[in-house]
Amino acid sequence: MNASRILEQIMKQAGSGRQGSGQSGGGLDVQGMVDSLSSQLGGGRKSGQGGGVDVKSLLGGGALGLLVGSKRGRKLGGKAIKYGAIAGVGMLAWKAWQNSRGGDQADTVREGHAVEQLQGVAREQRSLELLQAVIMAARADGHIDDRERALITEQIDGLGADAELHGWVQRQLEAPLDAEALARQADSPQAGREMYLVSVAVVDDQNPMERAWLDQLGGALGLDDGMRQELERQALGA
Repeated sequence: MNASRILEQIMKQAGSGRQGSGQSGGGLDVQGMVDSLSSQLGGGRKSGQGGGVDVKSLLGGGALGLLVGSKRGRKLGGKAIKYGAIAGVGMLAWKAWQNSRGGDQADTVREGHAVEQLQGVAREQRSLELLQAVIMAARADGHIDDRERALITEQIDGLGADAELHGWVQRQLEAPLDAEALARQADSPQAGREMYLVSVAVVDDQNPMERAWLDQLGGALGLDDGMRQELERQALGA
């Protein structure tokens, strides 16, 4: 599979989204996103015109916006995706560990490396773990419908997903939401922290179902309250 390539492109898109969000009041560069999605979705018909996609609701642009869906607070002026946490997930998770331990230097043999430092098979494996966490978090409110599944498929294919990864994404969209099963995919404590951080980045913690998912995942990953709070602080600060 080519999961690492897909994750890298999503992280780049997240970085671009963060850079484009510096409008007054923390608003997003809506027109830029509309233009981008209009092009990607074949002309981008607006809501109410022949049942086309409401591109203004697909915040974030590109694969990231489609992965997290088009509902639950991704509206103008509402809670936006925490782009910076996606773009710098590994280093932010590492910083959270250090902060929670009073600045101690972590043992990378025991804790694991940040995703940005990995290469080859190890990076591919971590990328799959993080993509799975993003998809599960996006599904936590239970509202990814057939249209959104089709859009996600189209966008992932457009990023260069091979047949194996395409099938894997479809299985993640259909699999039961199981925090314990997801946590078992973590290849190291650092991986677990990154999985929690990307989950924080795409949920609305004011939504009870999504907050419950974060709590379940944090428990399954064995993250104590202090670590969870620090990871959430890093996500918000990013």
